[in-house]
Amino acid sequence: MERVEVTTVVYADRQRVYEFLLDFPGYAAYSEHLTDVDQRGDGGPGTRYDLQFAWWKLTYTAHSKVTDTHPPERIDWRITKDIDATGYWFVDSVDPPEGEDVATQVRFLVEYDADSATVGSIDLPRFVSLSWVVEKVKPKIRSEATRIVERVVVDLEGQRRRVDLDVDTSPRDP
Repeated sequence: MERVEVTTVVYADRQRVYEFLLDFPGYAAYSEHLTDVDQRGDGGPGTRYDLQFAWWKLTYTAHSKVTDTHPPERIDWRITKDIDATGYWFVDSVDPPEGEDVATQVRFLVEYDADSATVGSIDLPRFVSLSWVVEKVKPKIRSEATRIVERVVVDLEGQRRRVDLDVDTSPRDP
């Protein structure tokens, strides 16, 4: 399993951050490659999403499901078709820096098995191998996770600022 974890601090109340993250269809505005989100449910456990991605000559719809929530702290999800992937959003109150009234640490984690993707799950152009696509997509996962967290901060705080991100792509411990 490979993993990408992005962590930052947002100057907003924990409950507000949590509720904001439950509004998953809004993420389409944050991602360069996520073109549409179809939601079935209220954002809580059992909610299903069809995530339509487009990159290069490829289009793909990922099917995900919210597996658990622990308000106002955690939202767990998994991909339900074509690839083994799970993840979560974790929201935790932290001491604010000087000049700020409130601070919340936001962590986004995704773990995935790139080898679990199958040729039939993605419509590939002629002469393009799945292994080539997987190697090209891996760095995109990291950049997209980073982009999403940066844009979440802007919307929650109402203005753009330099965002300190901790990005960890170390393999998951066995």
